Amino acid sequence: MFTENSEKLVGAAAQQTVQRMGEAAANFLAGLSTDQRAKAQLDFADQVERTTWHYTPTPRQGLPFTEMDRQQQRLAQRLIMSGLSREGYNVATTIMGIETLLDAKEGFRSDLWWRDSRLYYVTVFGEPDGQKPWGWRFEGHHISLNFTIVGGQIVSPTPTFFGSNPASSPLMGGQTLRPLAGIEDLARQLMHELSAEQQATALLTTIAPPDIVTLNRPAVVAGSLPAKTPGIDDTLAVASQFRTMERLIQERDITPAELEAVRLNGAKGIAAAQMSASQRQILQALIGDYIHRMPDELAEIEMNKLKEQGMEQIHFAWAGGLERGEGHYYRLQGARFLVEYDNTQNDANHIHSVWRDAQSDFGADLITQHYQTSHHH
Repeated sequence: MFTENSEKLVGAAAQQTVQRMGEAAANFLAGLSTDQRAKAQLDFADQVERTTWHYTPTPRQGLPFTEMDRQQQRLAQRLIMSGLSREGYNVATTIMGIETLLDAKEGFRSDLWWRDSRLYYVTVFGEPDGQKPWGWRFEGHHISLNFTIVGGQIVSPTPTFFGSNPASSPLMGGQTLRPLAGIEDLARQLMHELSAEQQATALLTTIAPPDIVTLNRPAVVAGSLPAKTPGIDDTLAVASQFRTMERLIQERDITPAELEAVRLNGAKGIAAAQMSASQRQILQALIGDYIHRMPDELAEIEMNKLKEQGMEQIHFAWAGGLERGEGHYYRLQGARFLVEYDNTQNDANHIHSVWRDAQSDFGADLITQHYQTSHHH
């Protein structure tokens, strides 16, 4: 049972984590030259840039590892570690290393300049002294970490994105490298544990969308599709993603009805309340694999927020095939909690996964409240 005393202990541990995060950010900035710092540190009030995020290999704002010396890279890694659990950090660095493997698979082509395990960017928004709201972002191909801190507390750790291409690679001794194995295997296990009637409720369509439905939109928007949606995306700076998705949709002959089945309109699939105790255990373990990318004390706070919002109302939805090697997609959706996962590209050996707050990515609602209160006083 989560008692008042344990809540205080977790809160104190979380404050220490945020303090370490601030110190790591300050030390990183202090170790940079004037020109480097101009790239690495941006204004927190720059709402457009602060809420712009990508998981594709594309140029970004911020300072990349390619422009840091070894000591500066280590200071950057300390900041990254402050926002991840040990397991989460292991996954993140493995994803970065896989860029070299991907470069090799593609023949070390000179035109693919972006296949570089050092082409990951660190950006600090505002001053990490705790006096005013601030945040930081770590991002590159298949990684996007976004933290927003207000009043000494992390008000938003989302969007949090991990991906991997390839998702599965052979190792010596018959072993396999699968950095995101847990979120794939647990979801498939849950789908297989469902009865035929429950599966029918959970299955949206037998054809998986080519990517996550929310893409890299700066906020979760009702009615979204994994393509440009008239009336929704007119002002969003995600044009390159739209073009890629439109090409994939055409190549795979995905019909409008199959796309419509995965449209983000309310919770779809089967609710946890409709599951057995053993099925809910698998669901909770799957949720845990996303939330426990963060340090334990922060993950515990997020898990308790989720319980307060109502774990029984979280819906699990699936699209695509049920066996390994078949393209598939799933979604976990509650009042605010949203997870999307897909493994459809490169012969279903290319994973995208994201955890988002459907109401307040980048701490949108709490930052507005903070400024209103500050202005009032």
